[in-house]
Amino acid sequence: MRPIPREWAGLRRLQIVVSIDGLQPEHDERRTPATYDRILKHIVEHQVTVHCTVTRQQARREGYLEEFLRTWQGNPHTRVIWISLYTPQKGELSAERLTAADRARVIADLRRLRPRFSKLQLPDPVLDVYARPPRSPEECVFAQTIECFSADLERRITPCQFDGDPDCANCGCLASAGLEAIGRHRLQGGIPVGRIFHASTRVGRAVARLRSSA
Repeated sequence: MRPIPREWAGLRRLQIVVSIDGLQPEHDERRTPATYDRILKHIVEHQVTVHCTVTRQQARREGYLEEFLRTWQGNPHTRVIWISLYTPQKGELSAERLTAADRARVIADLRRLRPRFSKLQLPDPVLDVYARPPRSPEECVFAQTIECFSADLERRITPCQFDGDPDCANCGCLASAGLEAIGRHRLQGGIPVGRIFHASTRVGRAVARLRSSA
């Protein structure tokens, strides 16, 4: 991690998000060469958002999530904490992939722990989406609203930032869950916001096709 410019601390609308893959031993193993100590050094004088993606190894260690939350809740430079769940590709068999039982246990733990950790930003509607994600990119509000490119800007990443063939039924993306939670919110009259969104995108694409063929 590079030093964060000190002047950034005075930017009112800037949100600095730092990906931290668990406690120091696990983070440094996944982020070789080790970066945990550099993160602790460079976030001084800043208020950062800590983002952790939970993997199977973490989910199966009793008390791991609580220890992680206690560590970063107690850090004075932590503004908020975000938690995602590991999102696999279809057919993926890896040590990181969460089983259905793992996901259910992690979601239950996060619901239980949230009242104890004020910096954990994970409302019930988002956890509900983790329990029942959108079934495909076409149903995912996030996948339908973003454009992702490779670091060299030479290649478009589809269908979302996970590229390839992500297993949407096991999606744990916080951004996707957040937008889907909004999409599932019902307006007065009981109409979900997402129904309006998807209808408007279909109309927009139809209009674009008509214009391109004219």
